[in-house]
Amino acid sequence: MANPITDPDTSWKDAGSDFIRSEVAGGAVLLVATIAAILWANAPFGETYISFWQSELSIGVGDFSISDDLQHWVNDALMAIFFFVVGLEIKRELVVGELNDRSKAALPIIAALGGVILPALIFTAINLGSSTIDGWAIPMATDIAFAVAVLALLGNRIPSGVRLLLLSIAIVDDVIAITVIALFYTSDISLAWLALGAVGLLVVALMQRFGVSRIAPYVAVGVVVWLGFFESGVHATIAGVLLGLMTPARPIDGRHVLEKLEHGLHPYSSFVIVPLFALANAGIVLSVPIIKEASTSSVFIGIGLGLVVGKTLGISLATFAAEKLGLGKSPEGVEPGHVWGIAALGGIGFTVSLFISQLAYSAPDVVEVAKIGIFAGSIFSAILGSVILLRRTRKRD
Repeated sequence: MANPITDPDTSWKDAGSDFIRSEVAGGAVLLVATIAAILWANAPFGETYISFWQSELSIGVGDFSISDDLQHWVNDALMAIFFFVVGLEIKRELVVGELNDRSKAALPIIAALGGVILPALIFTAINLGSSTIDGWAIPMATDIAFAVAVLALLGNRIPSGVRLLLLSIAIVDDVIAITVIALFYTSDISLAWLALGAVGLLVVALMQRFGVSRIAPYVAVGVVVWLGFFESGVHATIAGVLLGLMTPARPIDGRHVLEKLEHGLHPYSSFVIVPLFALANAGIVLSVPIIKEASTSSVFIGIGLGLVVGKTLGISLATFAAEKLGLGKSPEGVEPGHVWGIAALGGIGFTVSLFISQLAYSAPDVVEVAKIGIFAGSIFSAILGSVILLRRTRKRD
């Protein structure tokens, strides 16, 4: 077994392998939670789905308490932990991973940009002039857990470079999605509360500067940072991302702080928080009339085409252009057929797409249509990507 102190490079390699295995297993649990939510919403007692997740929960004492329904506690509080883990993953990749070198980072960055710009343009073109245009960012996202899980199902014949490229693109995609949420899905900012969150971040930086190594004080300050962002109008999950990015990626006094946090929290994020998010948000009532009505909606069409067509063409064409212009190079073993397959899998935009749909729309019926579009686009993208990659491996055989 690698020693994380004397053999840091091997330690980080092991961390990356553990991350991929966790994502694969997490994708399976996420699928089960999604199916459970849909079955619950469509069961004879389906009305309990909405009533349960709209149940009020207060945390605190008297005037110093926050009241919200269970769905929003999941979306605003638990998902802040999920985005904290995302921030840790991004920091790891930027400092010691595949994105720490400009030449290696260029290709996934360009590919991810192509994979977010084209879907957004497709959705915008279809919904131009309508209030539903607010959902333009929904088809931009890629679900790492589902995408990596689908890739794992294809077996060991898929070169490791393909998994590496998909993971790198998805992580850059996360960075862009987080930035979009912070800039475009924030309303009525309270500067006083935002200042509290900023002071909390400053305290975290000072604690690091003076060598505070215990996790408990950081958790306490982190709660204050979350509260400041939650009350400020900037989505509370951004606090999680910023705290993740502030976590030291290099060893401190021989301790891999980031690695320890990621190893400790990633299982909870993958196996508890994200499945709970799916259970709280993926329950939609499905019937032939509802699906028929949704399929003619500009929201459904924009999301579906954005995920399937926009992601596939955006990622693949941007990748080929970057290589042609000498701006980046694919990992060893990755061929054009693999790039098309990766690009299609990038259209699996489940978790973050659902998250953005809740921010983009307030009308429940529009949110439901958006969810159906996300499901349809993600399923088709998973099938398309699998078929392309399987055909590629058979040709090599």
